[in-house]
Amino acid sequence: MKICSTSENKQSEKRISITPEIAKKYINLGLEVSLLENYGLHLGYDNNLYKSLGVNIIKDEKELIKKSDIIVQLALLSDDKTSLIKENQILIGLFDPYNNKDKIKNLSKKNINIFSLELLPRITRAQSMDVLSSQANLAGYKAVIDSFSNFKKAIPMMMTAAGTIPPAKVLVVGAGVAGLQAIATAKRMGAIVFATDVRTVSKEQVESLGGKFLTVEGSENLETESGYAKETSEEFKKKQEELLGETLKKIDIVICTALIPGKKAPLIIKEYMINNMQSGSIIYDLAAVQGGNTAYTEVDKIIDKNGIKIISEANILNKLPVSASSLYSKNVFNFVSNLYDKENKKININLEDEIIAKTINR
Repeated sequence: MKICSTSENKQSEKRISITPEIAKKYINLGLEVSLLENYGLHLGYDNNLYKSLGVNIIKDEKELIKKSDIIVQLALLSDDKTSLIKENQILIGLFDPYNNKDKIKNLSKKNINIFSLELLPRITRAQSMDVLSSQANLAGYKAVIDSFSNFKKAIPMMMTAAGTIPPAKVLVVGAGVAGLQAIATAKRMGAIVFATDVRTVSKEQVESLGGKFLTVEGSENLETESGYAKETSEEFKKKQEELLGETLKKIDIVICTALIPGKKAPLIIKEYMINNMQSGSIIYDLAAVQGGNTAYTEVDKIIDKNGIKIISEANILNKLPVSASSLYSKNVFNFVSNLYDKENKKININLEDEIIAKTINR
């Protein structure tokens, strides 16, 4: 069996799907690995490094795609590359099935097996393959680091002979994987951290990290069976808005992470709330690509509203491409290992396996 990966559009995606460490694991598993020339060069992985591990370096991208059984990527390939994929080939990656329904459907009609890893079930056996969690973890960390670098005051409390500098107050909106990492990172750096989430089960997790959970009076647990947030009622939104409005007046830095899979991000921080915040405050919106959690969010821009900065990026993980690639490639390897029948040296698409059944696009 032959597995390959080709270069992403580096303007929008600097991560890669097969690091040298994982290339070696695929080879030990019994797969033949091929990569496009200079595939990992931008991350410091040159052709000779891959070759020394037994990887085939291919110059012709068409040949690479056509002769492989499994293609692992981050995003969907461009139309001209997609047209090269033949029947029964396997395509694995983060393909945004909610917004790419038509493209994926057309590929499926050609009997191409497409696995979208966003659709992995939240079960124990799939944790080692959970790309959304591994990437969100890094995103939450980096959002805090970037926010602190834009904040013009010290973060921890500092007691000096000249006086005391109070600690920064941070609010994390959404206590999923990214939010919890944001809480942990901000707390480690000395901030006072608050958090809010529609899932009441998050309270214990937030408090275990040293954060203070903002509870909406009379709230109920708004969590789906798969562990994601549900859409809230109008009554809940009103109560949440009142609580946030008052809290934000005292907050220095806000990290927004609230997302609903496949839907527009909920608008949580409204114009009047931002207008009431202290000048010099920072908002980092990780939900920007899905519409944003704030009224002023614009993708890849820093918006200044009366001294309050609203920051967002299309892909914050491009700032941590080595770490992000390391985790992503391990997740994908674990998924491929589950697909691969080692005894018969072939792919086994067993639809009785929940992991395979949930991720395949049919």
